[in-house]
Amino acid sequence: MGTPHARPPLAERVEELLARGGPLPIVEAGDPVLRRVTEPYEGQLAPALLARFVEALRLTMHAAPGVGLAAPQVGVELRIAVIEDPAPVPEEVRAARGRMPQPFRVLVDPAYEPLGDERAAFFEGCLSVPGWQAVVARPAQVRLRAADEHGHAVDEVFSGWPARIVQHETDHLDGTLYLDRAEPRSLSSSRAMAELWTQPTPGAAAAALGFELPGPAA
Repeated sequence: MGTPHARPPLAERVEELLARGGPLPIVEAGDPVLRRVTEPYEGQLAPALLARFVEALRLTMHAAPGVGLAAPQVGVELRIAVIEDPAPVPEEVRAARGRMPQPFRVLVDPAYEPLGDERAAFFEGCLSVPGWQAVVARPAQVRLRAADEHGHAVDEVFSGWPARIVQHETDHLDGTLYLDRAEPRSLSSSRAMAELWTQPTPGAAAAALGFELPGPAA
């Protein structure tokens, strides 16, 4: 019997990916890479290659557009994600969702833990699940531990929408999609969202579609 064909080293695969230039293709649900636990970052990419990869993630996130992007979403099984949220939303939405602007940042080997029992439920989408959104109840406040792209320690508390973003992106690195945590009856197409469920909270959707909302979002 022949031996299985070995995959190229991760750095080589990243070089090939970046050679395409421009925004990277985003992997969609159904691809096994989104269901694998990623490798911790242990210097698999040389500093210059890591910087290029991070910049490509940033460019791809902006082009999508989105507020976060994890390495598996471009086919790279490495525990790295980027986030950034200018929060261009009406004040009513900002207040209801706790959505405050977040600067660009790189999260290397992130992990989070809930702080307290409060949960917030809102519609959530994903660049890897285009055309759909669903309500997800998540801890309203989390403590995030990670490193940045320079190896400096990150230990921060996130609340409101920023807490949702870091949970969503960290989940990607564990092979978890937001749909795994979502209320199935809330699943809505982009068209339905635009026509019916643009309210700051999903209370109207819960009443009409028949699901319960935990926490203050009800």
